[in-house]
Amino acid sequence: MTNAPTLVDTRSPWVVLTSRRDPWVAAGLAALEAAGGFAFRLDGRELLEPASLFRAFARELPFPGYFGHNWAALVDCLHDLHGPWHGNRAVAVLVDRADHLLAADHLGLFVSVLCQAAWRANLRLDADGFPDDMPAFPLHFVFLLDHLPASDFTARVTTDPDVTVHLADGRLTAALTGPDWPGSD
Repeated sequence: MTNAPTLVDTRSPWVVLTSRRDPWVAAGLAALEAAGGFAFRLDGRELLEPASLFRAFARELPFPGYFGHNWAALVDCLHDLHGPWHGNRAVAVLVDRADHLLAADHLGLFVSVLCQAAWRANLRLDADGFPDDMPAFPLHFVFLLDHLPASDFTARVTTDPDVTVHLADGRLTAALTGPDWPGSD
């Protein structure tokens, strides 16, 4: 990754873990607002168990009532955030108090699922890597850390072999890699 992460472009990285005091966060949110994008906030303390994680996403994001409250449904609903309200504008999901997630057994799976959803939304590819019929829109996730350095999360985030991470400027970024994820990086 040669450039700093962005919240308004359809390029990876899809997930960024960084200090909530990182100036990049304020700059990214300002760019998102200027582009007419949407920022949704979740509390990391509500994401420690899969059941409460699914409830928090369904409550805070415009998920349909038939959301299945499982990992595959989370991918589907996140990459398909379309509707009259959306207009293909950028979406950023910020996770406050993300330090708590270091203890979550599902952290690696969670980051992988977020990367999969973002890969599909940003590149507008279906699960087989073929273009789908929906327009692309920027979708990114930012884990805001209060006390822990992003580097503490490296081993826990990379439990899925398709997730690759990069540590630079105090930020841990995650994206998908390999032949199953064309166009990611």
